[in-house]
Amino acid sequence: MSKFNFLCLKTVRWSGWPLLPLVLLFLLTGYIMDGRYGFGRLLDEKSALTFHRMLHLPLIALVLVHSLPAAYLAFQRWGWIRQRA
Repeated sequence: MSKFNFLCLKTVRWSGWPLLPLVLLFLLTGYIMDGRYGFGRLLDEKSALTFHRMLHLPLIALVLVHSLPAAYLAFQRWGWIRQRA
């Protein structure tokens, strides 16, 4: 395994852990805003909307950091991209 592939693999693994609670928070604030399943009692709608909007940029950044190296490694594995020497 080349150093670049190793770096990509470590990036995918390490970015997945902060991505998991971030996605859960994003979903939770969405359900709080909507009031479904009793989550509306946790926080008022305006605060949930503010928090939800603050999560957009970190979520997009982490999804890109996680998915681009993962896609690169998958394309290599499938033979669509030649492996680096």
